Amino acid sequence: MKRFGLALLRHISAPTCGGHQGVLNVSVPHYRIPITARCCQHRCSTSTAVSQHIQDLSGPEFRLLNRLYEGLIGGQRASLAECITLVETQHPRKKELAQVLLQRVLAYRREQESQNGDKPVAFRVGLSGPPGAGKSSFIEVVGKMLTERGHKVAVLAVDPSSCTTGGSLMGDKTRMTELSRDMNAFIRPSPTSGTLGGVTRTTNEAIVLCEGAGYDIVLVETVGVGQSEFAVADMVDMFVLLIPPAGGDELQGIKRGIIERADLVVVTKSDGDLVVPARRIQTEYTSALKLLRRQSKSWNPKVVRASSHTFDGIPEVFQMESYKEAMLASGELQRRRRAQQKVWMWSLIQESVLHHFQNHPSVREALPHLEEKVTKGFISPGLAADLLLKTFSSSPSSL
Repeated sequence: MKRFGLALLRHISAPTCGGHQGVLNVSVPHYRIPITARCCQHRCSTSTAVSQHIQDLSGPEFRLLNRLYEGLIGGQRASLAECITLVETQHPRKKELAQVLLQRVLAYRREQESQNGDKPVAFRVGLSGPPGAGKSSFIEVVGKMLTERGHKVAVLAVDPSSCTTGGSLMGDKTRMTELSRDMNAFIRPSPTSGTLGGVTRTTNEAIVLCEGAGYDIVLVETVGVGQSEFAVADMVDMFVLLIPPAGGDELQGIKRGIIERADLVVVTKSDGDLVVPARRIQTEYTSALKLLRRQSKSWNPKVVRASSHTFDGIPEVFQMESYKEAMLASGELQRRRRAQQKVWMWSLIQESVLHHFQNHPSVREALPHLEEKVTKGFISPGLAADLLLKTFSSSPSSL
Protein backbone atom coordinates (compact mmCIF):
# COMPACT_ATOMS: atom_id res chain seq x y z
CA MET A 1 0.00 0.00 0.00
CA LYS A 2 2.85 2.38 0.83
CA ARG A 3 4.46 1.74 -2.55
CA PHE A 4 1.15 2.53 -4.29
CA GLY A 5 0.70 5.74 -2.29
CA LEU A 6 4.26 6.98 -2.82
CA ALA A 7 4.08 6.31 -6.55
CA LEU A 8 0.88 8.33 -6.80
CA LEU A 9 2.10 11.24 -4.67
CA ARG A 10 5.36 11.32 -6.59
CA HIS A 11 3.51 11.90 -9.88
CA ILE A 12 1.16 14.48 -8.40
CA SER A 13 3.92 16.56 -6.85
CA ALA A 14 6.54 16.20 -9.55
CA PRO A 15 5.59 19.05 -11.98
CA THR A 16 7.15 22.39 -11.12
CA CYS A 17 5.65 25.85 -11.31
CA GLY A 18 7.75 27.86 -13.72
CA GLY A 19 8.60 31.53 -13.51
CA HIS A 20 9.31 31.79 -9.75
CA GLN A 21 12.55 31.94 -7.85
CA GLY A 22 13.50 30.52 -4.50
CA VAL A 23 13.23 26.78 -5.19
CA LEU A 24 12.92 24.54 -2.16
CA ASN A 25 13.94 20.89 -2.22
CA VAL A 26 11.65 18.62 -0.26
CA SER A 27 12.77 15.04 0.17
CA VAL A 28 10.39 12.13 -0.12
CA PRO A 29 11.70 8.54 0.01
CA HIS A 30 13.19 7.52 -3.38
CA TYR A 31 12.22 10.86 -4.96
CA ARG A 32 13.37 14.46 -4.86
CA ILE A 33 10.59 16.99 -5.48
CA PRO A 34 11.42 20.54 -6.58
CA ILE A 35 8.72 22.87 -5.27
CA THR A 36 8.69 26.62 -5.70
CA ALA A 37 8.21 28.80 -2.63
CA ARG A 38 5.14 30.52 -4.01
CA CYS A 39 3.19 27.38 -4.94
CA CYS A 40 4.43 25.09 -2.13
CA GLN A 41 1.31 25.54 -0.02
CA HIS A 42 -1.04 24.65 -2.89
CA ARG A 43 0.95 21.56 -3.87
CA CYS A 44 1.15 20.39 -0.26
CA SER A 45 -2.60 20.76 0.19
CA THR A 46 -3.21 18.75 -3.01
CA SER A 47 -0.84 16.00 -1.92
CA THR A 48 -2.32 15.97 1.58
CA ALA A 49 -5.86 15.60 0.25
CA VAL A 50 -4.94 12.68 -2.00
CA SER A 51 -2.65 11.05 0.56
CA GLN A 52 -5.52 11.12 3.06
CA HIS A 53 -7.58 8.99 0.65
CA ILE A 54 -4.61 6.66 0.15
CA GLN A 55 -3.97 6.24 3.87
CA ASP A 56 -7.64 5.42 4.41
CA LEU A 57 -7.57 2.58 1.88
CA SER A 58 -8.40 -0.81 3.29
CA GLY A 59 -6.67 -3.93 2.03
CA PRO A 60 -9.51 -4.94 -0.33
CA GLU A 61 -9.79 -1.36 -1.65
CA PHE A 62 -6.07 -1.20 -2.36
CA ARG A 63 -6.14 -4.54 -4.17
CA LEU A 64 -9.19 -3.43 -6.18
CA LEU A 65 -7.55 -0.20 -7.34
CA ASN A 66 -4.29 -1.96 -8.16
CA ARG A 67 -6.15 -4.62 -10.17
CA LEU A 68 -8.17 -2.01 -12.06
CA TYR A 69 -5.12 0.11 -12.84
CA GLU A 70 -2.98 -2.79 -14.04
CA GLY A 71 -5.85 -4.11 -16.17
CA LEU A 72 -6.57 -0.64 -17.58
CA ILE A 73 -3.04 0.18 -18.76
CA GLY A 74 -2.81 -3.41 -20.01
CA GLY A 75 -5.63 -2.59 -22.44
CA GLN A 76 -8.23 -4.94 -20.94
CA ARG A 77 -11.70 -3.82 -22.02
CA ALA A 78 -13.35 -5.40 -18.97
CA SER A 79 -11.10 -3.39 -16.64
CA LEU A 80 -11.84 -0.18 -18.58
CA ALA A 81 -15.59 -0.81 -18.27
CA GLU A 82 -15.21 -1.43 -14.53
CA CYS A 83 -13.15 1.76 -14.10
CA ILE A 84 -15.80 3.85 -15.88
CA THR A 85 -18.48 2.32 -13.68
CA LEU A 86 -16.42 3.36 -10.65
CA VAL A 87 -16.14 7.01 -11.76
CA GLU A 88 -19.86 7.13 -12.62
CA THR A 89 -20.96 6.01 -9.17
CA GLN A 90 -22.72 8.35 -6.75
CA HIS A 91 -21.55 6.40 -3.70
CA PRO A 92 -19.41 8.79 -1.57
CA ARG A 93 -16.69 6.28 -0.70
CA LYS A 94 -16.44 4.90 -4.25
CA LYS A 95 -16.16 8.46 -5.58
CA GLU A 96 -13.06 8.88 -3.39
CA LEU A 97 -11.62 5.63 -4.72
CA ALA A 98 -12.32 6.81 -8.27
CA GLN A 99 -10.32 10.00 -7.68
CA VAL A 100 -7.33 8.02 -6.39
CA LEU A 101 -7.49 5.82 -9.50
CA LEU A 102 -7.83 8.84 -11.80
CA GLN A 103 -4.77 10.53 -10.29
CA ARG A 104 -2.67 7.49 -11.07
CA VAL A 105 -4.04 7.26 -14.63
CA LEU A 106 -3.37 10.98 -15.16
CA ALA A 107 0.22 10.47 -14.01
CA TYR A 108 0.58 7.58 -16.46
CA ARG A 109 -0.85 9.73 -19.28
CA ARG A 110 1.60 12.55 -18.49
CA GLU A 111 4.46 10.07 -18.86
CA GLN A 112 3.07 8.94 -22.23
CA GLU A 113 2.74 12.52 -23.47
CA SER A 114 6.26 13.32 -22.28
CA GLN A 115 7.58 10.42 -24.36
CA ASN A 116 5.51 11.76 -27.30
CA GLY A 117 7.23 15.15 -27.27
CA ASP A 118 4.62 16.73 -24.96
CA LYS A 119 1.93 16.15 -27.58
CA PRO A 120 -1.41 14.44 -26.80
CA VAL A 121 -1.33 10.69 -27.34
CA ALA A 122 -5.03 10.54 -28.24
CA PHE A 123 -7.43 12.56 -30.39
CA ARG A 124 -10.88 13.43 -29.03
CA VAL A 125 -13.84 13.96 -31.38
CA GLY A 126 -17.32 15.07 -30.32
CA LEU A 127 -20.28 14.26 -32.56
CA SER A 128 -23.72 15.78 -32.29
CA GLY A 129 -26.78 16.16 -34.47
CA PRO A 130 -30.58 16.13 -34.41
CA PRO A 131 -32.49 12.86 -33.94
CA GLY A 132 -32.54 10.89 -37.17
CA ALA A 133 -29.24 12.29 -38.45
CA GLY A 134 -27.75 8.79 -38.46
CA LYS A 135 -25.13 9.38 -35.76
CA SER A 136 -24.83 5.74 -34.68
CA SER A 137 -24.57 4.42 -38.27
CA PHE A 138 -21.98 7.08 -39.10
CA ILE A 139 -19.91 6.27 -36.00
CA GLU A 140 -19.96 2.55 -36.77
CA VAL A 141 -18.76 3.02 -40.35
CA VAL A 142 -16.07 5.55 -39.38
CA GLY A 143 -15.03 3.44 -36.38
CA LYS A 144 -14.54 0.35 -38.55
CA MET A 145 -12.52 2.37 -41.06
CA LEU A 146 -10.27 3.64 -38.25
CA THR A 147 -9.67 0.22 -36.70
CA GLU A 148 -8.78 -1.16 -40.14
CA ARG A 149 -6.14 1.59 -40.36
CA GLY A 150 -4.59 0.41 -37.09
CA HIS A 151 -6.24 2.80 -34.63
CA LYS A 152 -7.87 1.83 -31.35
CA VAL A 153 -11.26 3.54 -31.07
CA ALA A 154 -13.34 4.23 -27.96
CA VAL A 155 -16.94 5.39 -28.34
CA LEU A 156 -18.69 7.10 -25.44
CA ALA A 157 -22.34 7.16 -26.49
CA VAL A 158 -24.35 9.35 -24.13
CA ASP A 159 -28.04 8.40 -24.17
CA PRO A 160 -31.13 10.15 -22.81
CA SER A 161 -32.20 8.70 -19.46
CA SER A 162 -35.40 6.94 -18.58
CA CYS A 163 -37.38 8.89 -15.99
CA THR A 164 -38.49 5.55 -14.51
CA THR A 165 -35.29 3.50 -14.28
CA GLY A 166 -32.59 6.11 -14.89
CA GLY A 167 -31.03 3.91 -17.57
CA SER A 168 -30.30 4.58 -21.24
CA LEU A 169 -33.31 4.82 -23.54
CA MET A 170 -31.79 4.39 -26.99
CA GLY A 171 -29.21 1.63 -26.47
CA ASP A 172 -26.65 2.90 -28.99
CA LYS A 173 -24.39 -0.10 -28.41
CA THR A 174 -27.06 -2.44 -29.80
CA ARG A 175 -27.13 -0.35 -32.99
CA MET A 176 -23.37 -0.66 -33.59
CA THR A 177 -23.27 -4.44 -33.92
CA GLU A 178 -20.19 -4.66 -36.17
CA LEU A 179 -18.10 -2.17 -34.22
CA SER A 180 -19.04 -3.71 -30.85
CA ARG A 181 -17.50 -7.01 -32.01
CA ASP A 182 -14.25 -5.35 -33.08
CA MET A 183 -11.48 -6.11 -30.56
CA ASN A 184 -9.83 -2.74 -31.31
CA ALA A 185 -12.98 -0.84 -30.39
CA PHE A 186 -14.71 -0.12 -27.10
CA ILE A 187 -18.28 1.19 -26.88
CA ARG A 188 -19.70 2.54 -23.64
CA PRO A 189 -23.29 3.83 -23.52
CA SER A 190 -23.91 6.12 -20.54
CA PRO A 191 -27.25 7.59 -19.41
CA THR A 192 -27.33 11.36 -18.92
CA SER A 193 -29.18 10.82 -15.61
CA GLY A 194 -30.79 14.21 -15.92
CA THR A 195 -27.56 16.08 -16.70
CA LEU A 196 -28.19 19.08 -18.96
CA GLY A 197 -25.68 19.34 -21.75
CA GLY A 198 -25.99 15.97 -23.46
CA VAL A 199 -22.94 14.63 -21.64
CA THR A 200 -22.68 13.20 -18.17
CA ARG A 201 -20.61 14.91 -15.48
CA THR A 202 -18.16 12.01 -15.64
CA THR A 203 -17.70 11.91 -19.43
CA ASN A 204 -14.48 13.89 -19.17
CA GLU A 205 -13.09 11.39 -16.67
CA ALA A 206 -14.18 8.48 -18.88
CA ILE A 207 -12.18 10.04 -21.73
CA VAL A 208 -9.06 10.04 -19.51
CA LEU A 209 -9.61 6.37 -18.68
CA CYS A 210 -10.03 5.43 -22.35
CA GLU A 211 -6.78 7.21 -23.21
CA GLY A 212 -5.05 5.42 -20.33
CA ALA A 213 -6.22 2.10 -21.78
CA GLY A 214 -4.44 2.86 -25.05
CA TYR A 215 -7.30 4.12 -27.23
CA ASP A 216 -5.82 6.76 -29.51
CA ILE A 217 -9.16 8.05 -30.86
CA VAL A 218 -12.10 8.78 -28.56
CA LEU A 219 -15.49 9.54 -30.12
CA VAL A 220 -18.11 11.18 -27.89
CA GLU A 221 -21.67 10.98 -29.22
CA THR A 222 -24.17 13.30 -27.56
CA VAL A 223 -27.93 13.66 -27.30
CA GLY A 224 -29.57 15.84 -29.95
CA VAL A 225 -28.66 19.44 -30.75
CA GLY A 226 -29.24 22.52 -28.62
CA GLN A 227 -27.43 25.29 -26.79
CA SER A 228 -26.72 22.83 -23.96
CA GLU A 229 -24.55 20.75 -26.34
CA PHE A 230 -21.75 23.28 -25.81
CA ALA A 231 -20.67 20.95 -23.01
CA VAL A 232 -19.21 18.37 -25.39
CA ALA A 233 -17.37 21.05 -27.39
CA ASP A 234 -15.58 21.97 -24.15
CA MET A 235 -14.03 18.52 -23.73
CA VAL A 236 -12.99 17.44 -27.24
CA ASP A 237 -10.33 18.45 -29.75
CA MET A 238 -12.71 18.50 -32.72
CA PHE A 239 -16.47 19.03 -32.79
CA VAL A 240 -18.38 17.42 -35.69
CA LEU A 241 -21.98 18.37 -36.48
CA LEU A 242 -24.08 15.79 -38.35
CA ILE A 243 -27.00 17.14 -40.42
CA PRO A 244 -29.69 15.04 -42.20
CA PRO A 245 -30.44 16.06 -45.80
CA ALA A 246 -34.16 16.62 -45.36
CA GLY A 247 -34.78 18.63 -42.22
CA GLY A 248 -37.06 21.45 -43.38
CA ASP A 249 -35.70 24.97 -42.77
CA GLU A 250 -32.17 23.79 -42.04
CA LEU A 251 -30.47 27.01 -41.06
CA GLN A 252 -33.25 27.80 -38.58
CA GLY A 253 -33.61 24.22 -37.38
CA ILE A 254 -30.06 24.05 -36.04
CA LYS A 255 -29.07 26.69 -33.53
CA ARG A 256 -26.46 29.14 -34.75
CA GLY A 257 -24.35 28.68 -31.63
CA ILE A 258 -23.78 24.99 -32.40
CA ILE A 259 -22.81 25.76 -36.00
CA GLU A 260 -20.28 28.32 -34.74
CA ARG A 261 -18.60 25.66 -32.59
CA ALA A 262 -18.46 23.04 -35.37
CA ASP A 263 -15.06 22.27 -36.87
CA LEU A 264 -16.60 19.94 -39.45
CA VAL A 265 -20.19 19.69 -40.74
CA VAL A 266 -21.23 16.36 -42.28
CA VAL A 267 -24.41 16.08 -44.35
CA THR A 268 -25.40 12.45 -43.78
CA LYS A 269 -27.52 10.00 -45.82
CA SER A 270 -26.23 11.42 -49.09
CA ASP A 271 -27.41 8.54 -51.27
CA GLY A 272 -30.31 7.64 -53.58
CA ASP A 273 -33.05 10.24 -53.81
CA LEU A 274 -31.42 12.30 -51.07
CA VAL A 275 -28.25 13.18 -53.03
CA VAL A 276 -29.79 16.32 -54.56
CA PRO A 277 -31.12 17.77 -51.25
CA ALA A 278 -27.82 16.80 -49.60
CA ARG A 279 -25.89 18.84 -52.18
CA ARG A 280 -28.22 21.79 -51.67
CA ILE A 281 -27.75 21.70 -47.90
CA GLN A 282 -23.98 21.40 -48.32
CA THR A 283 -24.02 24.57 -50.40
CA GLU A 284 -26.22 26.40 -47.87
CA TYR A 285 -24.01 25.49 -44.93
CA THR A 286 -20.82 26.32 -46.80
CA SER A 287 -22.23 29.80 -47.48
CA ALA A 288 -23.46 30.18 -43.89
CA LEU A 289 -20.09 29.25 -42.38
CA LYS A 290 -18.38 32.00 -44.39
CA LEU A 291 -20.52 34.55 -42.54
CA LEU A 292 -19.64 33.26 -39.09
CA ARG A 293 -16.57 34.25 -37.12
CA ARG A 294 -13.74 31.73 -37.23
CA GLN A 295 -12.91 30.26 -33.84
CA SER A 296 -9.53 28.94 -34.97
CA LYS A 297 -6.70 30.67 -36.83
CA SER A 298 -5.35 27.31 -37.99
CA TRP A 299 -8.48 25.76 -39.50
CA ASN A 300 -11.41 26.72 -41.71
CA PRO A 301 -14.55 24.63 -40.97
CA LYS A 302 -15.50 22.32 -43.83
CA VAL A 303 -18.87 20.94 -45.03
CA VAL A 304 -18.83 17.45 -46.57
CA ARG A 305 -21.39 14.88 -47.67
CA ALA A 306 -21.29 11.20 -46.63
CA SER A 307 -23.36 8.04 -46.78
CA SER A 308 -23.10 5.27 -44.21
CA HIS A 309 -25.02 3.02 -46.62
CA THR A 310 -22.91 3.34 -49.77
CA PHE A 311 -19.73 4.54 -47.95
CA ASP A 312 -19.49 7.49 -50.36
CA GLY A 313 -17.64 10.38 -48.77
CA ILE A 314 -16.58 8.42 -45.67
CA PRO A 315 -12.81 8.58 -46.42
CA GLU A 316 -13.17 12.31 -47.17
CA VAL A 317 -14.73 12.78 -43.74
CA PHE A 318 -11.29 12.29 -42.37
CA GLN A 319 -10.49 15.87 -42.71
CA MET A 320 -9.88 15.01 -39.03
CA GLU A 321 -6.29 14.01 -39.79
CA SER A 322 -5.44 17.30 -41.49
CA TYR A 323 -7.26 19.18 -38.72
CA LYS A 324 -5.20 17.42 -36.05
CA GLU A 325 -1.93 18.14 -37.87
CA ALA A 326 -2.78 21.83 -38.32
CA MET A 327 -3.83 22.30 -34.70
CA LEU A 328 -0.78 20.47 -33.32
CA ALA A 329 1.62 22.41 -35.52
CA SER A 330 0.25 25.74 -34.28
CA GLY A 331 0.08 24.62 -30.64
CA GLU A 332 -3.63 25.47 -30.60
CA LEU A 333 -4.68 21.94 -29.69
CA GLN A 334 -2.62 21.97 -26.50
CA ARG A 335 -3.89 25.45 -25.56
CA ARG A 336 -7.48 24.38 -26.15
CA ARG A 337 -7.08 21.37 -23.88
CA ARG A 338 -5.65 23.47 -21.07
CA ALA A 339 -8.54 25.93 -21.33
CA GLN A 340 -11.07 23.07 -21.41
CA GLN A 341 -9.74 21.59 -18.18
CA LYS A 342 -10.32 24.91 -16.41
CA VAL A 343 -13.84 25.25 -17.86
CA TRP A 344 -14.72 21.73 -16.77
CA MET A 345 -13.33 22.28 -13.27
CA TRP A 346 -15.60 25.31 -12.78
CA SER A 347 -18.55 23.38 -14.20
CA LEU A 348 -18.06 20.66 -11.57
CA ILE A 349 -17.61 23.30 -8.86
CA GLN A 350 -20.94 24.91 -9.80
CA GLU A 351 -22.67 21.54 -9.77
CA SER A 352 -21.21 20.59 -6.38
CA VAL A 353 -22.00 23.97 -4.80
CA LEU A 354 -25.61 23.77 -6.01
CA HIS A 355 -25.93 20.25 -4.59
CA HIS A 356 -24.47 21.40 -1.26
CA PHE A 357 -26.81 24.40 -1.21
CA GLN A 358 -29.93 22.33 -1.94
CA ASN A 359 -29.09 19.80 0.78
CA HIS A 360 -28.12 22.33 3.44
CA PRO A 361 -30.31 21.89 6.59
CA SER A 362 -31.13 25.60 6.96
CA VAL A 363 -32.04 25.92 3.28
CA ARG A 364 -34.22 22.81 3.35
CA GLU A 365 -36.02 24.18 6.38
CA ALA A 366 -36.72 27.62 4.87
CA LEU A 367 -37.40 26.48 1.31
CA PRO A 368 -41.06 25.26 1.58
CA HIS A 369 -42.22 28.49 3.28
CA LEU A 370 -40.46 30.71 0.71
CA GLU A 371 -41.68 28.61 -2.22
CA GLU A 372 -45.24 29.03 -0.99
CA LYS A 373 -44.82 32.83 -0.75
CA VAL A 374 -43.37 32.97 -4.26
CA THR A 375 -46.15 30.89 -5.81
CA LYS A 376 -48.81 33.06 -4.11
CA GLY A 377 -47.12 36.24 -5.31
CA PHE A 378 -46.30 37.66 -1.86
CA ILE A 379 -42.58 38.00 -2.65
CA SER A 380 -40.56 37.97 -5.87
CA PRO A 381 -38.39 34.97 -6.88
CA GLY A 382 -35.34 37.23 -6.68
CA LEU A 383 -36.03 38.19 -3.06
CA ALA A 384 -36.65 34.55 -2.13
CA ALA A 385 -33.33 33.58 -3.72
CA ASP A 386 -31.52 36.34 -1.82
CA LEU A 387 -33.07 35.19 1.47
CA LEU A 388 -32.09 31.58 0.86
CA LEU A 389 -28.52 32.55 -0.04
CA LYS A 390 -28.31 34.71 3.08
CA THR A 391 -29.57 31.80 5.17
CA PHE A 392 -26.98 29.51 3.60
CA SER A 393 -24.03 31.89 3.97
CA SER A 394 -24.83 32.91 7.56
CA SER A 395 -25.12 29.34 8.81
CA PRO A 396 -21.97 28.02 10.56
CA SER A 397 -22.39 24.60 8.93
CA SER A 398 -21.99 26.14 5.45
CA LEU A 399 -18.41 27.19 6.17
